[in-house]
Amino acid sequence: MSSRRRTTIAGSLVAASISAVMILPFTAAADDEGPQSSKGGKAVDEAPAGVELTTTLPEKISVDNASEETAITATVKNEGTEDSGKIRLLVVGFEGLTVTNVQGCSEIAEGDLPEGSNSGFACALDNLAAGASKSYDVEATYDLSKKGRICLPVQTATGDKTFWQQGPVPFGTTNPSPNAPATPLLLGTDNQPVAPGGDELAETGAKRDVLPLGAAGAALIAAGAAGLWWSQFRRPVRQEN
Repeated sequence: MSSRRRTTIAGSLVAASISAVMILPFTAAADDEGPQSSKGGKAVDEAPAGVELTTTLPEKISVDNASEETAITATVKNEGTEDSGKIRLLVVGFEGLTVTNVQGCSEIAEGDLPEGSNSGFACALDNLAAGASKSYDVEATYDLSKKGRICLPVQTATGDKTFWQQGPVPFGTTNPSPNAPATPLLLGTDNQPVAPGGDELAETGAKRDVLPLGAAGAALIAAGAAGLWWSQFRRPVRQEN
């Protein structure tokens, strides 16, 4: 084999290796998600006869260690025998998990977010037929030095009733991998990041399990205790046309 040909082949192999390295950090996406789960979910207000609304989240997500970006699929289902009528799904982030966008949904104004949350989107559905489901692509960032939680309430269009609420449920890992391209996080697991000092865990998030919701007077039940988040927003979320 001539030296020129050897040089050409070697150059191709190096280029392929570089391409593979450049692609790896961006593989933390919805494609990595495993089965969906309703873990941390609970029925709250009674739904109309024949309507049974639930939500699911992926059992596993993957956070890019360089960009801190992740992708989550949030799904709302009507497992009943009757159509739902107008409803809305809320997607809200807490602590280290910040929701940056939900496809086809409207951002909740900062003043309308429940105490303790950092971000949220409202997804309006004109109707969810019996046996049907609707999935939303959720873009988020996750500060792996903190704990992180997400919450999915399903409400009437006006927010006066909450038929179902999943969370606030944590995503996390008990085995951080800071040197890897991405860190896998499991649903229902409190994140235990390694603090800068070594093996000491970072102290983040709320100090109490229950957070007040101001004028609404309702209780926010934190991770590990599924329950009513709020029965009504302080004021309705404006929907974008």
